[in-house]
Amino acid sequence: MLRIHPLPAFEDNYIWVLRQEGVDACVVVDPGDETPVIDYLQARGLALAAILITHGHGDHTGGVRELKRQWPTAVVCGPGGEPVPVVERTVAEGNEIDMAPLEGACRVMEVPGHTRGHLAYRLGDALFCGDTLFAGGCGRVFSGTHEQLSDSLRRIAALPPQTLVYCAHEYTLANLGFARWVEPDNPAIRVRQKAEEEKRQQGLPTVPSSLALELETNPFLRTGEAAVIAAAEKWAGRSLQGHREVFRALREWKDRDYD
Repeated sequence: MLRIHPLPAFEDNYIWVLRQEGVDACVVVDPGDETPVIDYLQARGLALAAILITHGHGDHTGGVRELKRQWPTAVVCGPGGEPVPVVERTVAEGNEIDMAPLEGACRVMEVPGHTRGHLAYRLGDALFCGDTLFAGGCGRVFSGTHEQLSDSLRRIAALPPQTLVYCAHEYTLANLGFARWVEPDNPAIRVRQKAEEEKRQQGLPTVPSSLALELETNPFLRTGEAAVIAAAEKWAGRSLQGHREVFRALREWKDRDYD
């Protein structure tokens, strides 16, 4: 059985550790800080077999060099054209990565927008999407474009609804606060907000979330819904045509008035 464990890092990052039960090696996703990874692996007598990088921001890559120093046989997989240290295998859309010692292969998706070269990794029903899709929200646009990010989110939205979204930050409560601005009459958002608040009060992470839940409550995946379109048009002060324009209005609204 595959075990997926979050390691908190910095103020709100998650580093994901993937381990097959009964196997003494593991894979990590987006190790921005080496210390929690080293502590976790050493406490359990685990070796590091591979590192998966979604994009080049330092809070996702800062621990790579030290982890490679301590586990030199660990293979670093990541996007080309991004400032990722020590990438040994550049991967792209449709590539499959042999995840030994884990069972099965990991399929690569290109999901640009937050950055130009952002990747996501699918292993079974698990999606490791970095800063593209968050629980209740999405990443800001940095080196990519709003159009790219809108398209990437629509690709993710088309995955099976049972997909579990393993994003890289604990932003859920803030994201749901904005979602309530956009859709104040959406009961699913209110229910989710209460449930996520209870998790945080217990010190539990709010991720992963299911894609089905995101489709019900995340405005950035709901750019075809009448209520979301109306809210975005009211904020923008004009008519909006299509998913891309609605997405841009939502993202700019959150950037300027909420974050």
